[in-house]
Amino acid sequence: MPKLNQVLLFIVLSGLVLYAGRSLFVPLSFALLISFILYPICKWMESKGISKSLAILINLLFMSVLLSGILFLLINQLQEFGSEWPLLKEKINQSITRLSNYIRDEWAIDTATQQSYADQLLLNAPGYLLGVLQKAITNSAVSLVLLLLIPIYSFLILYYRRRLMTALLLASPEKYRSGLTEIVQLAIQSYYNFIKGMLLVYLIVGLLNSIGLLILGVPHAILFGIIAAILTFIPYVGIIVASLFPITLSWVTTNSIWYPVGVIGIFTIVQYLEANIIFPWAVSRKLNLNTLVTIVAIISGGILWGAAGMILFVPFAAILKLVAERIEGAEALVVMLGEDKEEIPKTTTR
Repeated sequence: MPKLNQVLLFIVLSGLVLYAGRSLFVPLSFALLISFILYPICKWMESKGISKSLAILINLLFMSVLLSGILFLLINQLQEFGSEWPLLKEKINQSITRLSNYIRDEWAIDTATQQSYADQLLLNAPGYLLGVLQKAITNSAVSLVLLLLIPIYSFLILYYRRRLMTALLLASPEKYRSGLTEIVQLAIQSYYNFIKGMLLVYLIVGLLNSIGLLILGVPHAILFGIIAAILTFIPYVGIIVASLFPITLSWVTTNSIWYPVGVIGIFTIVQYLEANIIFPWAVSRKLNLNTLVTIVAIISGGILWGAAGMILFVPFAAILKLVAERIEGAEALVVMLGEDKEEIPKTTTR
C-alpha cells in the first residue's frame, strides 16, 4: 500500500476511534490536563513531607472550591435577575400588546385570529419542549457522570504517575527512551502555558465586554462581562446565554430598542475578536503553534469531541510538535506546526 494511503487510512481510523470513544477519552484528557497542572504543586508539597495522597487531595479540593465559587457567583446573579422578573414580565406584556396592534393594523388580522394562532402554537409546543427537555436531561446526566470521573482520573494519574511513566518507557522503542522523559516534562510545560494563555483570553474578553457594557450603562456591567468571558468556554451557546441577561436588563431599564441592539453588537464584536484574533494569538503564542494550526485544531476538536475537543486539541497539537522535534524524519511536520519566528529550512520554493 502506498505511503500516502497508509497515512490517510491512519488518520481516518484515528478519527473514528477518537469519535467513538469520546466518552472515555474526553474525561481522561481533562484529567491528564489537570494532572499536568497540579503535578509541580504536588511534587513541591511532597518534598515538604506531605504524603502523596494528601497532597493530591488538597490540590483537587482547592480546584473544586474554586470552581464551586464560580458556580455560586452565577447562581447568585441568576437570583438577582429573578428579583427583576415582575418588571420584565410587564415589559413583555406591553411589547406583545404593541405587536398585536401592529399586526392588526398592517395585515388586517384581528385579535381573535391572532389568539387562535397563539393557542395552536401553545398546543403543539409542549410536545416539542418535552422532547428537548428529555434530551437535555439525558445529556446533563451523561455530562454529570463524566464530570465526576475527571477528579477520580486525576487523582489516580497523579498517584500512579511513576508507574505510568515506567510503563511508557518500557513500551517505547529503546532508541527513544532517553528523550521520552524530556518530552513528558515539555508536555507538562506546554499544558501549563496553555492554561496561562486561556486565562489571558478570559481576562481580555472580560475586560472588553465590561467596558462595552459600562459605556452602554447596563446594570452589573462588570459582572456580566466576566460571566460572558467565562462562558466563552462553550462555543456559540455560551455567548448567547451570557448575552441574555444584559439584553433583558437593558430592555427593561430603558425605553429604547437600541440598547439591546447595542449589547448584541458588543458581544458579537468581542466574540469575533476572541475567536479570530485573541484566542489564536494568546494560546498559540504560549504553545509555539502557528495560527493556522491552532484554528484547524479547534475545528477538528469541535467536530470529534464538541466543546471539549475545541479546548483539548490545541495542547495536543503542541505535544505532537514536541514529539516530532525529537523524531528523525519528521522535520516537515515540525515546520508545518511551528511559528513564523522559527527557522525554516531553505528550499527552492519562495
